[in-house]
Amino acid sequence: MVTERQAGLVRVWDPFVRVAHWLLVVAYVIAWLSAEESSAVHETAGYAVGAIVAVRIAWGFIGPRDARFADFVYRPAAVLRYALELATLRAPRHLGHSPAGGAMVVALLVTLALTVGTGLAAEENAEQGAALGLVIVDALADDDDDEVDESGDDGEREEGGEGGAMGELHEVLANLSLILVLAHVAGVALASFAHRENPARAMVTGDKRAP
Repeated sequence: MVTERQAGLVRVWDPFVRVAHWLLVVAYVIAWLSAEESSAVHETAGYAVGAIVAVRIAWGFIGPRDARFADFVYRPAAVLRYALELATLRAPRHLGHSPAGGAMVVALLVTLALTVGTGLAAEENAEQGAALGLVIVDALADDDDDEVDESGDDGEREEGGEGGAMGELHEVLANLSLILVLAHVAGVALASFAHRENPARAMVTGDKRAP
């Protein structure tokens, strides 16, 4: 709920929304930068992203008014109209999320959730594939029968293919999330210029200029 503050400011973002926002930024950056460097760091950051997204989604239903999806989820036509108005610097100012900003929040939460989910699935498939490989090696060592050999090869190929597909989907979603993040930053910068305010600072203090 927006409350009155001193010096013509109003409280818009509650502490949880602000903390979750910046923690998600940090976790996402770490996950992205460690994707090719450290599996342990990447996985830990990915778990953090997943946890923050899950709690933020829950907060979207039980949190204060400005944090709820019901307050900033608009029809597609309203989102498109606002985006066109913002592009010409004629968009109306919103204390909470604008129609385009709300759509971006939903898109990011969904994409990040799917990215984490496919990452976990790819990791599980890789572990199962490694375990299956050990079983196949043991079976071949104990029995040189051609039937066992062919069955083992098929199982390994099928499992590896599933893990590979899930890993590729994880990478596609990760790239999509980066595109959305960059679009979000660009939108915030444009809104900041159009309305002469600093949304990033508001996400730190929780306060914005009163209407």
